Order: sequence, then C-alpha cells, then structure tokens
Amino acid sequence: MSDRDLRAEAEALLFVEGGTLTRTKLASLLGCSATELAATLGALRTQLEGRGLALIETDSEVALAVAKKQSERVKEILKRELEREIGDAGLEVLGIVLYRGPSTRAQIDYIRGVNTSSTLRNLLARGLLERVGNPDDAREYLYRPTALLLAHLGISARQELPEYGSITAELASFESASGSFTEENAGRDT
Repeated sequence: MSDRDLRAEAEALLFVEGGTLTRTKLASLLGCSATELAATLGALRTQLEGRGLALIETDSEVALAVAKKQSERVKEILKRELEREIGDAGLEVLGIVLYRGPSTRAQIDYIRGVNTSSTLRNLLARGLLERVGNPDDAREYLYRPTALLLAHLGISARQELPEYGSITAELASFESASGSFTEENAGRDT
C-alpha cells in the first residue's frame, strides 16, 4: 500500500471512529508497523494544517478533532444548536431507543422512515444517547440511552417507562409486519 493510501485509510478510520483509537489498534487495522504508523501520522498531521481538522496525539492514542483556529466558532454554533428544543424528531428517536433498546442508525431510520443522522448527532451532543460498538457488526454502532436521560426522565431502568410492555410489543409487531429488519430495507430512500 502506498504512503498516500495508508494516510487516507488512517484518516478515514479516525473519522469513522469519532473518538480516540490506540496507536496499537490503528496500526493493526492498517496492517502496518509502529514506525510506518508514526510516519503516516506525521504526514497526515502536515496534510491537515490550515484545515478544519487537526490530528491529536498522545503517547498511546490518536484522534481527529476540530482544529484550534475553528474551535471557538464551532463551539458557538453548537451552543446555539443545543439551546434549541429537541423537537419532534428528537423525541421520536429517543422514544425508539428507549422502547426498542439499543438500535443501529439504520434501524432507527427504518422505523422513522427518514434519515436521522443530524438528530442522533444532536442527542449525542446533549448526552442523552451514547454510541457504542455493535457486537454483531463492527462496521456500525448502536445508540442507547444514557444514565443522564434515564435520570432526567425520573426512572432507573427503561422498563419503568409508561406502557413499556405494550409499546415494545407494538414496535416488535411493526418490525415483524414490515418483514424482518434488514439493512437493505433500512437503506431505502424516503
């Protein structure tokens, strides 16, 4: 693999992760040595100079983050976004995740019938949902309610939600009637 391809793959993996990756894991994913990784990250850092993203490195971890020059403006924009109400879309997504349980974005999109990327980003930023790895498919994440959300609702477990049994049964019935959930069904344009 060329240096350019290795750098592009490292950038893509760090972007998709959305957080930190250990140097060991990143080297393993890229199939390169620690020395090759160091050179790749150095080239990526240089490539990102003057752009909206920056490479953040510690002795053991690496991440992509908003560049220092853009960070204040991004904070202002996010603050304005977080001051707005969650809205119906946010409430629907929270309802799905609370009653259905941990769900992929594709599953949430399928149930709602629309793309929920920006809504999920908003709920993650507010600390109401968390994104965790999917043990069944490493290519995607699961979204699940946080303890903060449950505390805000005044409950200690999802099962304490109003009409939990009947709503979860209706959701299961919907998914069953729509045919078993598949990523192909979820990927349809709506």
